[in-house]
Amino acid sequence: MSLTYTAGSLVAARGREWVVLPNSAPDMLVLRPLGGSEDDIAAVFPAFEDVRPAEFAPPNAEDLGDQRAAGLLRTALRVGFRSGAGPFRSLASIAVEPRAYQLVPLLMALRQRTVRLLISDDVGIGKTVEAGLIATELLAQGEATRLAVLCSPALAEQWQGELREKFGIDAELVLASTVSRLERGLELGQSLFDRHPFTIISTDFIKSTRHREDFVRHCPDLVIVDEAHTCVAADDHARGGTSSAANQLRYELLRRVSDKADRHLLLLTATPHSGKESAFRNLLGLVRPELASLDLDSPAGRAKLAEHFVARKRADVRSYLTREDGLADDSLAERTAFPSDRWTKDEPYKLTPAYRALLDDAIAYARDRVEAAGEQGSREARIAWWSVIALLRSMVSSPAAAAQTLKTRSESAAARTAHEADVLGAPVAADSADNDRLEGMDVAPGAAETEDAGSRLLELAQRAEKLVGPGEDAKLKALTRHLKHLIAEGYHPIVFCRYIPTADYLAKQLEGKLGKKTKIAAVTGTLSPQQRLERIEQLATEAAESGDDPAVRRVLIATDCLSEGVNLQHHFDAVVHYDLAWNPTRHDQREGRVDRYGQKRDQVRVITMYGEDNGIDGKVLEVLFKKHRQIKKDLGISVSVPDETASGVTDAVVEWLLLHGRQGSQESLFDLDGGQESFARVEREWASAAERETTSRSKYAQRAIHPEEVAREVAAVRAALGGADEVRDFALEALHDLDALVRDPLDGTGDFTAQVGGTPAGLQAALGAALGNRLVEEDREIPFRATPAVARGEAALVRTDPAVGAVASYVLDSALDVKALGPRPARRCGVVTTDAVATRTTLLLVRYRFHLTLPSRTGERQLVAEDARLLAYEGLPQRARWLDDDAATNLLTARATANTHEQRARNQIARDLEALPDLADRLTEYGVRLAAELDASHRRVRKANEEIVRGLKVVPQEPADVLGVYVYMPSQPAASVSPAAPASTATGAEA
Repeated sequence: MSLTYTAGSLVAARGREWVVLPNSAPDMLVLRPLGGSEDDIAAVFPAFEDVRPAEFAPPNAEDLGDQRAAGLLRTALRVGFRSGAGPFRSLASIAVEPRAYQLVPLLMALRQRTVRLLISDDVGIGKTVEAGLIATELLAQGEATRLAVLCSPALAEQWQGELREKFGIDAELVLASTVSRLERGLELGQSLFDRHPFTIISTDFIKSTRHREDFVRHCPDLVIVDEAHTCVAADDHARGGTSSAANQLRYELLRRVSDKADRHLLLLTATPHSGKESAFRNLLGLVRPELASLDLDSPAGRAKLAEHFVARKRADVRSYLTREDGLADDSLAERTAFPSDRWTKDEPYKLTPAYRALLDDAIAYARDRVEAAGEQGSREARIAWWSVIALLRSMVSSPAAAAQTLKTRSESAAARTAHEADVLGAPVAADSADNDRLEGMDVAPGAAETEDAGSRLLELAQRAEKLVGPGEDAKLKALTRHLKHLIAEGYHPIVFCRYIPTADYLAKQLEGKLGKKTKIAAVTGTLSPQQRLERIEQLATEAAESGDDPAVRRVLIATDCLSEGVNLQHHFDAVVHYDLAWNPTRHDQREGRVDRYGQKRDQVRVITMYGEDNGIDGKVLEVLFKKHRQIKKDLGISVSVPDETASGVTDAVVEWLLLHGRQGSQESLFDLDGGQESFARVEREWASAAERETTSRSKYAQRAIHPEEVAREVAAVRAALGGADEVRDFALEALHDLDALVRDPLDGTGDFTAQVGGTPAGLQAALGAALGNRLVEEDREIPFRATPAVARGEAALVRTDPAVGAVASYVLDSALDVKALGPRPARRCGVVTTDAVATRTTLLLVRYRFHLTLPSRTGERQLVAEDARLLAYEGLPQRARWLDDDAATNLLTARATANTHEQRARNQIARDLEALPDLADRLTEYGVRLAAELDASHRRVRKANEEIVRGLKVVPQEPADVLGVYVYMPSQPAASVSPAAPASTATGAEA
């Protein structure tokens, strides 16, 4: 007759111990390994496998550790927890340690029955992590069962990697290139959105009619929309071009997705307010329909919006949970290492005589072409206009781009009307701040208006081809000089170009010119998004394979296919704008790839190159860029120039150039008919946009969650799971004890390195899986960083890092196995003679298991969670005087001040081990109190939603597991030593 096991009880099977989970049945047990994660759950059939009750064995008095044994075991235990009992179910299982400010959107989400949030934190603050936290939490609680992320196809692989590596969510890519393969695996009548519960979907792909209907019908109950500002259009979208039309299609898709009132929806964007109030209102309407018509000037309206909207810039979170945030002290203060500022310099160059002559002849051709087209009609005039702009922009980019453009037919040449010419020509010739179609925008545009370029254009193309190389290309020569200077100062720069031919040309010309130890690669739109990431990783790997040689540098040549969304801060720390964009927002986007959280440099270098005498760059720089920088300096925020404004300026510059040539005076630009009006409009519209931005930052400041509420939860999480200092000390001590070669520079950063070639084989295998086998096999130095944002091959000193987890798992397993071979840093028993106590004191490391009943929209969810605590008492077990929380924790820092005789140590520890049954009532009492605290914590976090907490229940599982027993004996004379703490009836210390 088989035994019946209750949920939470321990069983032994398959050579290890397991926890029985609530959804077990008598004939099938659902088990999770003791201390394991949800991924380790297995089903066992007692009728066919050997399953027996298991009791956690008490510590062995013969297996004594030193003064650090308790602390190492306690941290190893807590690092291994993947099923915490606190209100945040996901924090114990994810592979990233969120910043305190990143918990704010999570707290906001947990107070809503159906989560609807617009997360508009600044670039580089971590919106992806904030959305991932919410998604993982909703899935863990059963509030959501399926997830879809809508994003640009260029960012799909990055989203997939972030969800998999940081949050353990394995999502399928649904792109134009993958959908055929996915559909082949479907059953008859099955939707791929039902087949695959977690998907990352190209917004452009899914907005098409065929796929949109299938997605809307089978849409998951949780949707995340990245770059949400590209999915709404202003009410006057009909007057726009292709971008507005695409925006409208996406908006219609999201409107239908958001119509289902019980669907969770997270909208992410760093630019929620593009200057068009109707677009912002439409965005709010997707969150909640009633938000679109709120009176946002009233306190009541702003309070309502604050429940669903969070928008913070770096200055708001650089220092968080400090006295300035209204807290009593700075004990929980968190300072996030964003780069402090950007070092920016404009570097001019002058054309060589041959290049000047070519550009002058090109301008003359452009002038003749525009004049002739103007007499032929509006369609011909607009085709000629966009062809001329394409020609001039390519000409000042590079000889390679110029030659390509001169031989290629203009995109607008196929237009049938003037409006169609604008629709076709504007995206490839201009730099719209709202142009979300960066794919394909880096091809060199055409200037020819027929299939066969005319003889005049072909002659110009042949002359351009003869100007390649530093001899005639002064811009290339200047770039080489700037790059050598950056490399000499230890920087790894990215060079941004406008066109693919320019990027390829630079990569070829720079090869071998920047030193033998400089690795160069080019990434353009000719590569798929996945290939781009692989090319960058390959460049980083090639540099890393050179070891710690300080002379090795990385240089990446890229087009704007990398200017949005892709995170490059781990590999690069300087930006060179080789081609001046015609909108300052594009430069902000480029610089934002490296100037973000995780950048190790305190200051990012930015060089903007411009042609001093090409007739275009200097004037665009003067009118647009310097004004943009001044506003950013005055307000502390970046304000986008409206696209219409930027286009008006660049149009005026081109018109002036055609009339006056390169040598025209600066004054003539402003005196041009209509020119003065364009520049005055720049001032008015930009000032208006800046005022709106400043007002909205103040009006919509995050006030839904007070810092005190965040501080309370952060303190609880750190107490239950451990903080950064504890993890660092653990990793440093454990690796040293496991025979790793550890180098701690003691430079104040908290970083250290370790070579693990001498550690046990089991640990090497685990670290190889976490960091890369080659790194371990070649016994390279592994950097352990104090910051959670680390590059590939580095470990973060946080409990959720896979490398730290591997060390903790080995320490815990070796402590529990007294027969384990090799070094064992932690032991379950210890006796320490110390002057930290005045009387005999015993410290217990206790593991509790709890039954959690968590109500959700899909019904009650039964879970078993774990927690570890420290309890301490003075005197003999039969007359124990229990100490308070701080006193118990402080015992971990007690150091031996005298040797303890081995036999005396065994006698002392045996006395406590024999008396453990006498402490059972106390341990049970503490478990009940702890359950009550956890219940209150769950209710506090969800206090705004009574439905969510109705039915919530936390019940302790008996008996608790005593993992460690440590006795502290007072040094002599005892009378001269102050007691560790007054005796009390405190509940114990959190482990």
